[in-house]
Amino acid sequence: MGSTVKSLNGQQHELANAAFQLRVLQQPGKQGEQFQAFAVRLQEHGLYPLKPTGTTILQVNVGKMCNQTCKHCHVDAGPDRKEIMTRDTMQQCLDALQQAPQITTVDLTGGAPEMNPDFRWFVEALSNLERQVIVRCNLTIILANKKYHDLPEFFRQHGVHVVSSLPYFQASRTDAQRGDGVFDKSIRALQMLNEVGYGKEGTGLLLDLVYNPSGAFLPGGQASLQAEFKRRLAQNYHVVFNNLFCITNLPISRYLDYLISSGNYDSYMQKLVDAFNPAAAAGVMCRNTISVGWDGYLFDCDFNQMLDLKVAPAASQHIRHFDMAALDERSIVLNQHCYGCTAGAGSSCGGETVK
Repeated sequence: MGSTVKSLNGQQHELANAAFQLRVLQQPGKQGEQFQAFAVRLQEHGLYPLKPTGTTILQVNVGKMCNQTCKHCHVDAGPDRKEIMTRDTMQQCLDALQQAPQITTVDLTGGAPEMNPDFRWFVEALSNLERQVIVRCNLTIILANKKYHDLPEFFRQHGVHVVSSLPYFQASRTDAQRGDGVFDKSIRALQMLNEVGYGKEGTGLLLDLVYNPSGAFLPGGQASLQAEFKRRLAQNYHVVFNNLFCITNLPISRYLDYLISSGNYDSYMQKLVDAFNPAAAAGVMCRNTISVGWDGYLFDCDFNQMLDLKVAPAASQHIRHFDMAALDERSIVLNQHCYGCTAGAGSSCGGETVK
């Protein structure tokens, strides 16, 4: 969506309030029946309380500012969001990483993380710590302003793993979800990344795409969708990439607003509940990931972050008090949205969790 579209926060919409979203998620369906509590479902499969398996990924949200206002954004990011991580908080992340050599990957997200004025400084510092850096790039940021045009080269220099959202291999479905003209700009940005070696065999420069459904349905099989995306993008645009990650839309923020306004909330929640897979539940990303908010608070995952569900109080709740041992002993905080990560083949920031 273009910059004229306001975020829920900018509209002062009730769904911009995390506590209100949680109340919606706890409500019974239209038939008056309560959806089974996610924690109870885990208990039935011997997975409660859900515990970490060892933290290897630090996911850092460096701000909610974005050049797009996408319809399904669970972050409610947009040009009107001013929350941004300071260099001081970034330094606290670096200090925490020096205490935790087991964390080998740092996953930078936003908003558009590149819009944070200290983004490049942070990437360089992480690279100096010899951590694998993932950047979740919305692609259009590369073309948004000339100061971003050299991002592909910057990413290449630092061996950044680029993960980019592309809802579909056709303009109509991509633009419907992300805004007019987004598909064409995304294709040009992908071509620019390919030109410096991204997605090409033998370069070691990883370029992965993210697919999430444009309606109230679960994603199809990742392997078949990946094959189709690879074929269509190569054939029509000479674009190559490494992997396609299928991510289930979680009923949070703008996607929750879409579900409610379109009358699909109950049926979608029922789909998630019915598709619960204990194997997917055993492999959820919160078991090996810590999520850091733009203000330094700690969460079990990016989705809990958007619902303001901080890590259990027994663990350190802010990056400045980072305590890896306490965090690895914590019980993961759960709510009804967690059904999204455990439906079907599972869903994580790296796609399906059940191979």
